[in-house]
Amino acid sequence: MKPDTEILTTLSATDRQRLVEVWEAAVRATHDFLSEDDIQFFKPLVRDAYLDSVRLACLRDAEGRIAGFVGTVGEKVEMLFVDPAQHGRGIGRALMEHALAQGASTVDVNEQNPQAVGFYRRLGFVQYRRSEVDGAGKPFPILHLRKG
Repeated sequence: MKPDTEILTTLSATDRQRLVEVWEAAVRATHDFLSEDDIQFFKPLVRDAYLDSVRLACLRDAEGRIAGFVGTVGEKVEMLFVDPAQHGRGIGRALMEHALAQGASTVDVNEQNPQAVGFYRRLGFVQYRRSEVDGAGKPFPILHLRKG
């Protein structure tokens, strides 16, 4: 099922706080390999740096709350997070289709997040490289994928 809401790229300060809430809820639901210390390490980085380093687009639910967002830089999807309460409703797919239409063709995904790996593979992404550590140097292997 595809969301009926249009993809928005202009966000308010309140929206930005909601992005952090969606990020944290999604990470807690899908990144069971992260400890609480890891989440607390990444949270201020997401809030204070990562969100400012990407071009953001989001989808809102029927109540107008952000249900998911994607962040891109050039040809790379740097982040894609969907509120766990909204999983399975086509939000992630719609956001990825938007990113692809904007020229994105690569994405990195935590190897230890099989849901996300499967999602990207279903969208036609294939692995071209693997890194033992993530971008912060932490021991969370990353799969580098590109649109096949």
